[in-house]
Amino acid sequence: MASTDTGNPELELPDPREPDEPRPRQKAVTIGAVCKALHSEFPEISISKIRYLEDQKLLAPRRTQGGYRLYAQSDIQRLRTILRLQRDEFLPLRVIRQELAGGRAERDVAGPSTDHRGIRRTAMAVRDPGSPYSLEDVVEETGAEPSLVRELVDFGVIKGEVRGGARYYDETEREIVRAVSELARYGVGGRNLRVFRSSADREAQLLQSILAPALRSRNPDRRKEAIEALENLASVTTHLKHLLLIRDLRKIAT
Repeated sequence: MASTDTGNPELELPDPREPDEPRPRQKAVTIGAVCKALHSEFPEISISKIRYLEDQKLLAPRRTQGGYRLYAQSDIQRLRTILRLQRDEFLPLRVIRQELAGGRAERDVAGPSTDHRGIRRTAMAVRDPGSPYSLEDVVEETGAEPSLVRELVDFGVIKGEVRGGARYYDETEREIVRAVSELARYGVGGRNLRVFRSSADREAQLLQSILAPALRSRNPDRRKEAIEALENLASVTTHLKHLLLIRDLRKIAT
């Protein structure tokens, strides 16, 4: 979609005016500008994903007479809230819709963690494995010991890809190492993680069986919708596992 508006919207700049001085109406921006502005916090953001959220009645940008979408600052704030709820709380779209209807606002949703080595609950897109990372990169970014990374490979928790005699890992595997390195502080090793891997394999097979016909479709639009549904279902199952775990841990703690 062609557009001459390529500037970034000013999302969080402080207002130098006095509190009682009226604020001018901020300029609405195109969907491409919204993607560009939010990409640093949400690398998986795309125009198609924003349009999908609109189709799900979560966003309602203004339309020009020519049909072009224009996003006000309130639309951008709402979109950021939706994306954070997906990423940080693993909420499915149906629940996010209820949260927003109940008054959940951007100020109520925490932003991304600034802890370089802390565990980040990131929504990984199934379509894009991300940039490759060497063993040295993974160790530097996660703080894990090289021996732990090799142990995870030996037990099949991560696989990596061998290129030119060296093994490289994608973004999801890097975050797995980050999470396991935190568990390692409590004595959890690679052999203890088989239960997580087995559970993940069973869930993946279940979701595949649900969406198999659409995922095998030769129609690119249908396949694209199936992949988006797969990501949404992954968020739902992750949230469900979290709730079930909390329920069982309460029994242990009482």
